[in-house]
Amino acid sequence: MLEEEYQPRRVLPAHLRPAPEPEAVFSYEIRAAEMGDVPSIREMYNHYVLNSSITLSDTAWSLADARRKFDSARQRGYPFIVAVSPGGQLLGFAYVYPWKEKAAFRFSVENHIYLGPAATGKGLGKALLGELIERAKAAGLKEMVAVIADKNADASIHLHESLGFKDVGHMGKVGYKYDRWLGTIMMAKNLRR
Repeated sequence: MLEEEYQPRRVLPAHLRPAPEPEAVFSYEIRAAEMGDVPSIREMYNHYVLNSSITLSDTAWSLADARRKFDSARQRGYPFIVAVSPGGQLLGFAYVYPWKEKAAFRFSVENHIYLGPAATGKGLGKALLGELIERAKAAGLKEMVAVIADKNADASIHLHESLGFKDVGHMGKVGYKYDRWLGTIMMAKNLRR
């Protein structure tokens, strides 16, 4: 080894070091989802189906499944929105779907929100849910329900509470995924107020 390899490296004094690059500001645009967003929506959804109990579904969406879900929401006049980065990358999406298929429930919907891993903890979930609520009101919907898996659900519960959702019930061990039983926490928000 060379002698200089044994010597401690010299460090420039602070006033001579280049300034660090400022961290990029997290920014996004929320807009109505478009058909071109569906492949990215499908990929993000499938990540959660295959790797978490956030959704109790254990079946990944095919591209056709994702298109059907998107088309069905759009045909009903329900909001289906996305958050995209300035470069056009999908950061998250949210939509509502019928709470139940019976006609009597036609003004009640269940919300669904999914964020990309790099977009969590930055306020995007609250922005998406807030926008979803406003668009649901504009669509004439009257009640929004959240069905939240009861494992590791604190962030989702706090998000919904922060936007006026109330706890309306718990169901224990009604879902089975990853070799364990899961319950649900049900929260609801009246959109008429």
